Amino acid sequence: MLRKLTTFQKIIIHIVLVICVILTVMPVVLVLFASLNKNSASMVSTSLIPNISDLSLGNYKRLFEETYFVQWVLNTVFVSVFSSVVALTVTAFAGYAFSRFKFWGRKNGLMTMNLLQMFPGAMAMVAMFAILQYLGKLTGGVVGLNSLVGLALIYIGGGIPFNTWMIKGYVDALPKELEESAMIDGATPTQTFIKIILPLMSPILAVVAIFNFISPYGDFIFPSVLMFDEQKYTLAVGMQSFISGNFSTNWSLFTAGSILGAIPIMVLFFSLQRFLVEGLTKGAVKG
Repeated sequence: MLRKLTTFQKIIIHIVLVICVILTVMPVVLVLFASLNKNSASMVSTSLIPNISDLSLGNYKRLFEETYFVQWVLNTVFVSVFSSVVALTVTAFAGYAFSRFKFWGRKNGLMTMNLLQMFPGAMAMVAMFAILQYLGKLTGGVVGLNSLVGLALIYIGGGIPFNTWMIKGYVDALPKELEESAMIDGATPTQTFIKIILPLMSPILAVVAIFNFISPYGDFIFPSVLMFDEQKYTLAVGMQSFISGNFSTNWSLFTAGSILGAIPIMVLFFSLQRFLVEGLTKGAVKG
């Protein structure tokens, strides 16, 4: 039986929670103020919290009029959505197959995917560059260097091992009796998967979708190496130019882009948050 907390303990807990909330919210507030500061060319030389008279939406206006910000956001959303959809399709079938079917190479395949997760993707940067360069020659640049599709394929391939393991663990926790009952009623394995198992997998598929969307959305390393055309930059690479190069440490413009760039992630998270806890925990234990 849980021991009832004393009044003093409750006060201490509330104080700690308030401090945690302040520490969490304060950086966002400071970034918002910096994005509205029309005089701040550098966050080092000026106050993070400007005077009321210095507040302006000019930085947001400049984003749309003087930069490729909208194009960068569209590029990033395309790469994130494309990689999420393809990764979901591939790993949903792969995770289900590894969980339910017995076939030659199953154990070695699982071990290989487990080992691949131990190595950071940056280790294969040279190989990925060479592969995309070769694919660019074969496809006339449709899939290759400086190609959004080619960049998306990098994220798809890199996320398959982890996503497959997550989905496999989730499917392992689903009772096999559901499929057996459907097959007794005359359903084929494909119908059983699509009509019975796939709807039950919606929580873990939502988790995989979020992970596959966020990974390309905030990544800087791969796009900075594989993309050359400024109009094809992703958001992270494009915004880096605000604090280096032609824009030269314009933190106000950078923070304005950060605020607007976070909106798609927030929309996705709040839309799928009800699936997160269930999807992350249900496959943690079998049964």
